Amino acid sequence: MGPMKQRLLVCNCEKSMSVDGKAIAHGLGVSELPVHTQLCRSEIGIYEQALTQEGRLCVACTQESPLFEEIADEAGREVPLFANIREFAGWTTDKQPTAPKMAALLAASALRSKPARLRSVQNDGLCLVAGHGQAAFEAAALLNRTLSVTLLLDGAEDVLLPLVLDFPVFSGRVASASGTLGAFEVVVDGYAPMLPSSRGRPQFALARNGAKSTCSVLFDMSGAAPLFSRPLGRDGYFRADPADPVGVMQAVFEASGYDGEFEKPIYVTYDASICAHERSQKTGCTKCLDNCPPGAISPAGDNILIDTAICGGCGNCAAHCPTGAVSYDYPARAQSVERVQVLARAYLETGGKAPVLLLHDAAHGVPLINAMARAGRGLPANVIPMELHSATGVGHDLMAAALAAGFRSIAVLVDPRKAVELHALNEEIALVASLLGGFGHSPDRVAVLAEADPDVVEQALYGSPLPAEIAHRSFAPVGGKRDVARSAIAILAGAGKPGSEIIELPASAPYGTILVDRERCTLCMACVSACPADATRDNPEKPELRFVESACVQCGICAATCPEDAISLAPRYNLAPTVMQPVTLNEDEPAECTRCGKAFASRGVLERVKKTLGGKHWMFETDERTALIDMCESCRLEVLSGDGADPFAIAQRPRVRTTDDYLEAGRKGLSVEDFLSDD
Repeated sequence: MGPMKQRLLVCNCEKSMSVDGKAIAHGLGVSELPVHTQLCRSEIGIYEQALTQEGRLCVACTQESPLFEEIADEAGREVPLFANIREFAGWTTDKQPTAPKMAALLAASALRSKPARLRSVQNDGLCLVAGHGQAAFEAAALLNRTLSVTLLLDGAEDVLLPLVLDFPVFSGRVASASGTLGAFEVVVDGYAPMLPSSRGRPQFALARNGAKSTCSVLFDMSGAAPLFSRPLGRDGYFRADPADPVGVMQAVFEASGYDGEFEKPIYVTYDASICAHERSQKTGCTKCLDNCPPGAISPAGDNILIDTAICGGCGNCAAHCPTGAVSYDYPARAQSVERVQVLARAYLETGGKAPVLLLHDAAHGVPLINAMARAGRGLPANVIPMELHSATGVGHDLMAAALAAGFRSIAVLVDPRKAVELHALNEEIALVASLLGGFGHSPDRVAVLAEADPDVVEQALYGSPLPAEIAHRSFAPVGGKRDVARSAIAILAGAGKPGSEIIELPASAPYGTILVDRERCTLCMACVSACPADATRDNPEKPELRFVESACVQCGICAATCPEDAISLAPRYNLAPTVMQPVTLNEDEPAECTRCGKAFASRGVLERVKKTLGGKHWMFETDERTALIDMCESCRLEVLSGDGADPFAIAQRPRVRTTDDYLEAGRKGLSVEDFLSDD
């Protein structure tokens, strides 16, 4: 790889790990890389001197980053970047060289990520504490030191009231809740204020159901089911088990700081122009709606609405979106792909063998890796960790890019509490497995580790057999999701031996063709006007339905729109070079106007209309009226108006007979037909 663009300081942490500076320097393309021993203590002067030099500095230490930041601030210098080569690489019992992994981690640290957009969240500190008994009362008292607390008790048998009550107390139970930090709305059943005359245990006024209130922070220690489907991703919602005092105190500590103004990332972007959710009230793709754990996405006509206040950044929507209309922006797709490529390239060019990519998040993955490094075997030397905001939001585009870059396999480490959120991830893994199997590669290259036990994770990482190497190369991650994915898939296909140009895929795959029943299809072209991806097309010269397979996202809107039920989906990946060219799915001879000779419709459609309506429908009861079907619009109007008649009279329905008509005809001694004809 090219020369490193930033200056590096590495340390072997008092010789607690082996750091091969020469090998790392060679892999990174730098002239030399001295290895220090006590950079944060006796050699701190080296760091201070490095701060005065030109260029961005990276310190290969995260444990002492607060110290390094403080020194930089005091000196008025730019705070350096930090890379973890100790817990992530050096502290391991694996006897294989760790220099390749260290080089990869240091190379990736030089990458700059474009920050996501931010939204401001106002929080006035109003906090509702819902719980039972003295434990909830004590938690409310602690929170009231920094927040403005209201206590809602669903039981108060053991509560001992203090001499001075600093916050209001009510009885009741939260029946439902909605919203997020700064804007929660709750509905309370059994709501009643506490009587100020309560002497022993708290006494309450007459209770009522359905009371509504708002708050900015919601602290739930009721011990009941969570108030939200995804409690882990709801900002401002804290939930603690009342039987776990340590957990309660931790939640109190976290919630206490939620007062004031906050900036929250806008995790995803949305491009309505390529959304395949709905067209003309015909529903197609619902993958983002089905896979949003907190319910932050709702339908809005042909498009969707994403509530950025509720969105917790799990990324499931972006990972599973077939078009890329919903795209992850924390970081953006191109930046994630670039990081994967840099990790693989630096590792391999430093002499590393059989790299494995470990995708993890900060909240669950980092502590687990730390525990493995300090109390266990540590990560294997060939397992390269890459931190994401959410490990569940990994799409097939990033997986394919990682494998195309040279990673033998991928492990996705997720919090087992999020096991119910893995549907989108598992669907994407199944898609990658089908593609790999169709290309002649080992299909089982991506695995999910939903574990909290570091010993189990270690056993999985050390015990998993490595699949065969895939010939790899980098590519520029430009364009949308499908462009990036197709570039990576092309590399994987070129490195394998596909048994066929057609690779069968799972039903949820975003690639495929459509099958058209020519006997049913009338070439009405409803599917053409409905397709959000411009995959179905017409031919302005003649009745012809054309299709571009590379554009099809398998949303199903065409099938839902077709009035003849003539379309079905066929998920597959087509390796043929013609996949980007239009092919004809159905065609017919044009019908010419019997009066002027102009081609104006499909012959098949016209014959079906005549067979269905001629002599049977009130508009075409006579042969003269049926003959109008064979005429173009202009000639039809000319014929109808030729005898001075109203050309639009054909659209008038016969008068509906009513009871009054029969009664009036009887009074006049006429039949109903004669009576109506006189009108």
